[in-house]
Amino acid sequence: MTSFTCKSVHPLFAAEVEGVDLREAVNGSLAAEVEAAMDRYAVLVFRGQKLDESAQMAFTRTLGSIDMGLLKVLQTKSRFKEAGMIDISNVDLESQIRDRDDPKLVAMLANQLWHSDSSFKQPAAKYSLLMAQVVTEHGGETEFADMRAAYDALSQDTIAEIEDLIAEHSAFHSRLQIDDAQYTEEDLALFPPVQWPMVRVHPGSKRKSLYIGVHAEHIIGRPIAEGRLLLAELLEHATQREFVYRHKWRPGDMVIWDNRAVLHRGRRYDLSERRELRRSTVEDIRH
Repeated sequence: MTSFTCKSVHPLFAAEVEGVDLREAVNGSLAAEVEAAMDRYAVLVFRGQKLDESAQMAFTRTLGSIDMGLLKVLQTKSRFKEAGMIDISNVDLESQIRDRDDPKLVAMLANQLWHSDSSFKQPAAKYSLLMAQVVTEHGGETEFADMRAAYDALSQDTIAEIEDLIAEHSAFHSRLQIDDAQYTEEDLALFPPVQWPMVRVHPGSKRKSLYIGVHAEHIIGRPIAEGRLLLAELLEHATQREFVYRHKWRPGDMVIWDNRAVLHRGRRYDLSERRELRRSTVEDIRH
């Protein structure tokens, strides 16, 4: 029996969920229903939620194991008591707005590049859950691009070319693009590059999907320049407006997305204006 309803917010994917208080879903009874909806929509929006960080993490655990991502490099100290909670904000440990050149804030700006969470590790991320506490009046939206629909829209020649290609993903490739070079050799060694097929079959929907994004550094077996140009061309195709849902945040929004089916990026905002969101992440099963 369905306990919530989904209302589409984009012609291809993404839906707003009605009839759920996620504080009451921590026993896991809704996990299978949420997963079925995720297989269809890939992005689910839950408005008006009142989850504290403990309740958010408890709900996250009903969906799978916690993915720690880059926490052991980027967030050695945290405002949160829950291990695995990622601070998506522009404030420091004392809840003061960070300076624009603060290294932690600079690292956070890489979120404004199209990416899939934790594609730089194996296993990568399955779901990401982002909870809005304080949002800006202008800017700061999050955009999602449907990689299933983008794959479906490729030419047959392109599909044939990329079907068996493998890309190497690096945790720090995206950060070097924005001049974020604060990492030591020890940091880099914690996340050696990993390889992923550029076309994957989603285990739930069985749809083929592009698996690319800014962490994809080059294509195995191709010269670096040629591979990067192909990756850039695919990313340009996949992030056309027709494949993109832009989410305008309200306090109390919880958005869950499937990193195996969509790319996402944050949008620019006034860094002098307070913005606080927190993210928990579900690790995918090992492939």
